[in-house]
Formats: sequence, C-alpha cells, structure tokens
Amino acid sequence: MAENSPSDISLAQLQRQLDAARAELQQFTYIVSHDLRAPLRHINAYAQIMVEDWPDMPAEMAAHLDTIRQSAQLLTRQLEGLTQLSRLGTQPVNLQSVNVSAMVRELVDALGAPVPTQAQTHSPAQLPTPTPSQVLWQLAADVPPVLADAALLRQLLAQVLDNALKFSSSRAPAQISLTWQMAPAQASASTGADPGAGAPACQITLSDNGVGFAPEQAKALFQVFGRLHPAREFEGLGLGLVQCRKIAERMGCAIAIAAEVNVGCRVTITLPLT
Repeated sequence: MAENSPSDISLAQLQRQLDAARAELQQFTYIVSHDLRAPLRHINAYAQIMVEDWPDMPAEMAAHLDTIRQSAQLLTRQLEGLTQLSRLGTQPVNLQSVNVSAMVRELVDALGAPVPTQAQTHSPAQLPTPTPSQVLWQLAADVPPVLADAALLRQLLAQVLDNALKFSSSRAPAQISLTWQMAPAQASASTGADPGAGAPACQITLSDNGVGFAPEQAKALFQVFGRLHPAREFEGLGLGLVQCRKIAERMGCAIAIAAEVNVGCRVTITLPLT
C-alpha cells in the first residue's frame, strides 16, 4: 500500500504530531534545566571545598581544580543557553506594531553606551569627534513601524547590539549604525509573515566597524556553539546568533549577516511593515 502523501494527512494528525514534538521539547528543556545542572553544581561546590580546606595545596593541583571549576561553570552556562534556545521554540508570538527606532535607543541606553542627545540621521562626517573610549552612534530615527513580537524583537536587537559593541570594543572609536530601506519585492516575499507574500517590508541593518570575519565563515555563526574567535579574546557561548535566527523564524522574518575581516559586520533583518 502506498504511503499517504502530506496532502492526505488530516489536520488532526498534524496537530497530534505537533503536540508530540512540543512535549518532547518540553521534556528536553526540563532535563537540561534540572537533571543536568545538579551534578555540575556538585562538581563546582566540592572543588571549591577542596580549595578552602587545603590552603597549602600544591600549585599544580590547585591549577587542576581551577580548570575543573571553570569547565563546570562553562558547561552550566552552555546548558542555560540551550534551555533558553529551546524555550524560544514554544514561546507564544504576538505580532504587533513596533517602533524600532525607539526600541533600539532604549536598548543602547540600557547597555550603558553613551548616545548623543539628538538621534543621528546624518553622515558620520557631521558627528562630533569622539574620544577613544566612546562609541560613535548613527541611529536612524525614522524607521517605519514594523509588524513583530515586541519582546522577541527586543531580544534579537539586544543580542545584535551586544555583539556590535563587543567586537568593535578595540576600535578608537567604535562605530555602530542603524539604517533602513524598503525591502526589494523578493526579500519582502521571503519573510513569510502573516500579511502574505509580497507584503511591503523593511530591511533594518545594524553595522559596526569591528574585527569582522571572512565572508565564507558566516554560516558557522548560525550553528549551535559556533565561534570564529577564541573565548580568551571575546567572551560568549556561540549561541547569540543562533537565538536570533530562531527568533526570526518564530516571527516569520528574515535575518542575514555579512562582514569583512578588520572592516566590520552588518546584520540585516527584514520585517513586514504594519
């Protein structure tokens, strides 16, 4: 007997499959959140006890214990990151009109990076000369309202901004910009948002002048724990852009990244207009 084609599967069957997948994901999240964390806490705690109870411990042994503790702490952070990533797949999506310009400005303020009092829409040549410790911001204040989940979009933009600051921190000055343009028809149709294929969309680009990377390495950044730079140079787990991609998928929008070595990075998000 021939197998049923996808079109022959009833809606009820599809719903049952979806419910089963969600249940498996929730079980995985619970295991990561609870069952795997306890042994790591024990490893870290007992390593700390050994350090405290043996003050004249040989230096080599102390170094070994420090490695154990650091590894346990790293694995704990990785588990927490995977838990957050898995929860994105089940988080409800509430599409609404979002003011991106205002949201980005709030996020920049929360990051503690000084921004000029007047939103920048002019060329960098017109901006005041910054000191080496400053960030030169160029934030478009006229991004049109987009259709997105406000909480998810905030999380996505916060991650991209954090990356921009981190990877341009060695520049004097760091330069970060937010620009936008109407999306071409093909890019607009690819967002897959509810308003329908071909609906008007906006391409929002966040750019920096950081260390960048080789273009052929871009795909690795969207892989779990994908990193292009050693952890000793830039902190992070290699999950930020993976979470951004998951958020984009949940909202039905598109995200792309491009860069050049020692020139900087550009992250472009395509969102439908309201």
